[in-house]
Amino acid sequence: MKKMISAALGAALATTALVAPVAAHAGSADGKWQVKVLGTAVLPNGKIDEIKSIDTTTTLGGALAATPGADVKANDNVVPTLAVEYFFTPNFSAETICCFTGHHVEGDKGLAGAGRIVDHVLILPATLTLKAHMPLGPIKPYVGAGPAVFFVFGEKPGDTAKALGIDKVRMSNSLGVALQGGVDIALGDKGFGLSLDAKKYFIKPTAKFYDTNGDLALETKHKLDPWVLSAGVSYRF
Repeated sequence: MKKMISAALGAALATTALVAPVAAHAGSADGKWQVKVLGTAVLPNGKIDEIKSIDTTTTLGGALAATPGADVKANDNVVPTLAVEYFFTPNFSAETICCFTGHHVEGDKGLAGAGRIVDHVLILPATLTLKAHMPLGPIKPYVGAGPAVFFVFGEKPGDTAKALGIDKVRMSNSLGVALQGGVDIALGDKGFGLSLDAKKYFIKPTAKFYDTNGDLALETKHKLDPWVLSAGVSYRF
């Protein structure tokens, strides 16, 4: 886990190092590159979209089958984000982001108050969007869309799942789509600015729960579909 995180952070630093020599030149509101440092709220859904497999002879499977309206939800989180953007033309660009966000999954509706089902889920939401900008002087709204892959690390069964006989949980990496909208506000002509950004992801990972014998007790697909809301500062050069 620590090696994966260190490698990803190293990649982010390497990207910054590559653009840093260019950044040494004077900033410009019309530059080809833009770097953003943002505070980001990650607001996932997490509810069960489909029960793909269930073994009702296991404690967890039996409890879920016997609970009307049983569902789950994922918690919200706030994380720092780095975004790097390249402008092909003044009005069209491509942007990628780098961040990690940690979550847990707990019971909801029929399982409300049941406690944590999945604990310590770390997600790297690798995203590439193509953006169209609408120049209105120093205020430049934009829209964008593109593919996203959610890489999942470190997931563990929560206390509730353990109490129901679950020894291991695995969540899949997932491919999805991100829609984006926001605004860049230039602060003068030296490249500095403010940025507000909203992304809506459509992505459905799968979770598999294994009992102490290593048998599959439950397999579920989840409607993760987070809103990702960011605000911060930018530098264009």
